[in-house]
Amino acid sequence: MSLKNLCQKAFPRSLWVYHTNTGSCNGCDIEVINVLTPYYDAERFGIKLVGSPRHADVLLVAGPVTRQVADATRRLYEAVPSPKLVFAIGSCACGGGIWFDTYNVLGGADKVIPVDFYIPGCPPRPEAILYGAAVALGLAPKKAEPELSRQEFLDILESSKEAAEVKTG
Repeated sequence: MSLKNLCQKAFPRSLWVYHTNTGSCNGCDIEVINVLTPYYDAERFGIKLVGSPRHADVLLVAGPVTRQVADATRRLYEAVPSPKLVFAIGSCACGGGIWFDTYNVLGGADKVIPVDFYIPGCPPRPEAILYGAAVALGLAPKKAEPELSRQEFLDILESSKEAAEVKTG
């Protein structure tokens, strides 16, 4: 079953989100809160901010995961009932941002908890955050395909060369 089908079955009407900051500069936090204002009106899609992770369907993570909050982030993820989705909001949550190689930062949110959707940007525009939520709900098509890293591409290329040699050899 694809992630889109799972989301449509598990969350047919709304997404209740719990927002957490794991070490960000608050730029992404401001944009997340901006999405919830009447100007962008995220509630028209059924997106509602909740005050407890136990009531949430979605965990919004903003900021790079620092060593100090890694355990708390894992406990927070476990507190959200299944099925659940995790959104990494902003460049820092997606991969560590400019802090990726500092002594106190482990990296993006995916270094500590599994992430379902990435919304890059520094900070991401409210429209991008809404679009990410719409993709998760199945209301909008996904525009980008995942890209292979250089090493993954080289590994695939090497395995295809080996397969061609076996066929011809």
